[in-house]
Amino acid sequence: MKKLGKNKLFKNYISLFIPLFSIEILFRILSNMPILDWAVFRIFIGCNIISLLIGIVTVFLKNKAGNILTGIVLLIATIYAILQAGFENYIGVYVSLGTSSQLGAVTEYIKDYFDSFNPLFYTMAIPFGIFILYKWLGEKHLFQSYFKEMDNLFQKRIDRRHTYIAIIILIIMGGIYYESLSVKFMQNSLQLESTKSLFENPSNPNISVNQFGIETFGLLDVKTTFIKSEDEEVMTFENQDDSEPITDNSRLFDDSNWLKLNDETSNNNYKTLNNYFLNQDITEKNEYTGKFAGKNLIVIMLESVDEIFINPEYYPTFYKMYTEGWSFENSYSPRNSCSTGNNEMSGMVSLFSIYRTCTANNYKNNQYFESIFNLFNKAGYKTSSYHNYTEKYYYRSTIHKNMGSGAYYGVSDLGIAYDEAYKEWPSDILLMEEAMKRIDTTNPFMAWITTVTSHQPYYLSSEMGDKHLDLFKNTNYSTSLKRYMSKLKELDLALERLLELLEERGVLDDTVIVMYGDHYPYGLNTSDINTALDYNVNEKNNVDKTPFVIYNPNLTAEHFSQYTSYMNILPTVANLFDLDYDPRWYAGEDILSPSYINSNKNRVILADGSWENSIASYNATTGKITYFTDEKYTNEEIIAINQEINNKIKMSNLAIQTNYFKYLDEGLQKLENINTTE
Repeated sequence: MKKLGKNKLFKNYISLFIPLFSIEILFRILSNMPILDWAVFRIFIGCNIISLLIGIVTVFLKNKAGNILTGIVLLIATIYAILQAGFENYIGVYVSLGTSSQLGAVTEYIKDYFDSFNPLFYTMAIPFGIFILYKWLGEKHLFQSYFKEMDNLFQKRIDRRHTYIAIIILIIMGGIYYESLSVKFMQNSLQLESTKSLFENPSNPNISVNQFGIETFGLLDVKTTFIKSEDEEVMTFENQDDSEPITDNSRLFDDSNWLKLNDETSNNNYKTLNNYFLNQDITEKNEYTGKFAGKNLIVIMLESVDEIFINPEYYPTFYKMYTEGWSFENSYSPRNSCSTGNNEMSGMVSLFSIYRTCTANNYKNNQYFESIFNLFNKAGYKTSSYHNYTEKYYYRSTIHKNMGSGAYYGVSDLGIAYDEAYKEWPSDILLMEEAMKRIDTTNPFMAWITTVTSHQPYYLSSEMGDKHLDLFKNTNYSTSLKRYMSKLKELDLALERLLELLEERGVLDDTVIVMYGDHYPYGLNTSDINTALDYNVNEKNNVDKTPFVIYNPNLTAEHFSQYTSYMNILPTVANLFDLDYDPRWYAGEDILSPSYINSNKNRVILADGSWENSIASYNATTGKITYFTDEKYTNEEIIAINQEINNKIKMSNLAIQTNYFKYLDEGLQKLENINTTE
């Protein structure tokens, strides 16, 4: 044992492995992940591989250099784990190198981020502290007589046999680890995506962290960020509803050009996407089809708005629109990387953004002929979009143009004064006034408005955060919550002003207003949010609940219970306006269709593939399902639901990564032109 204790490789291996594995266990405990499952065994092997590899490297270094290298590796692992736990707690996702385009911008969120921190996350620094004490006291003082050795790169006392044995063990462990990715008894049969495919591409960080540990996920993230995968083999998909009878409500399409384009395509990714979209169900027309045909449309994405906004005392205009229009009690805005930009994008094109990237920014040059703007352009509407802030976070002037917006107006285009200070945001009242000056209401119009007043931070005194504080002086709310609610008051007044301006123009009766929140207010602790709501946001997926409203003054009020998210806005609106669209183009569904309401599709899908409906909630990270009723799914039914969701997410991501809809549009137009000239 003394010989082993004197061995440099073993010392550095064991002094790294113990704290590294301890961090992983602490991370799982703090993240409510199971400790007793096969994933922990895989993580145990992974920590051994990393530690043994570093130990082998230190054999060829001087003692001090080896200790420094081991310490640096452990320090990076510690900081990374703590920060990732904080990010998941703050925005609901693990960050990736793919979100690096936001790095400069999000540094302004640091105070909010650390305010939301669970102090227990810092316990993951304890193993590093013990490592330092061991290296300082243990090796240097307590065991000096055991560990004293010559500090020479070519010392003869290095037992090379230990190094060779370590390399053999490393290879064996690598083999065991690789087998663990596919051996049947170590897999979760309900898991959304196979463990092996996630190892090759950790496209779903939540599941990847659960299966591989936070440190290995970090290594895989680096690997896949810099090493791009090649085209995969062509995948085929079957349409389960080929036998559906044709009725007066059926939507019929001539797919001959699409099929011909697929035959002529050599790109495997495009073939896979063609096969997927061609075989999706075609939603039938229903009683709501054309309900708003010929009317104008304004879509408003409400910054950081949750159900606190549904309050008649403080926010009478929104409450009126919510209760007198169509409201959806089970509406969610699932968080993901760069939520505002990505959730805006998903609202416009009904595709799942890529979990590990600021998709809207990274793929800003993509074109989508099937976007909400282009559908209305095709119908003869004049389209435009508006936002009262700069391009600091998202490149909307490029993104919206490529989405088909006829004109995009940022804060400078609108002539709205703004402050560069992070705590100050322009008034949404000015946004509505300036937008309405530019909307031509003499012709059919479609406008997209993204607000900003209710943006974090809420812990700082600011013009909008303090403007309406007196309204809440007799409440027991925290100061941060009061400032958030003050900002919401300004937003409510902005909606009131919008209705006034539409009425003055004489177009209110002919205008439909669709509103949804981009995400819950990140800058608030959930304990603060709970004081203003009648339910616990920490239960189920309640933290992601946000209002979704469709309003027109002539509507008969309806309250809907189906589960939905921003993913379903575009196909639902397209049906309501009876636009020329193909339901197969979208990951979302028409939520007013009976085929949605009366099926397993009536659910909300979260960014990591988790889902919830009236029966159950499935956690994709852990692969566990929780039931709310006596009704239960069989394992086969859960697997089928998960496969469908996984396909939706993967095909959405692949379509974005390959600019598929530009390819499809150009290919179909080319074939149409050939057919016309023949």
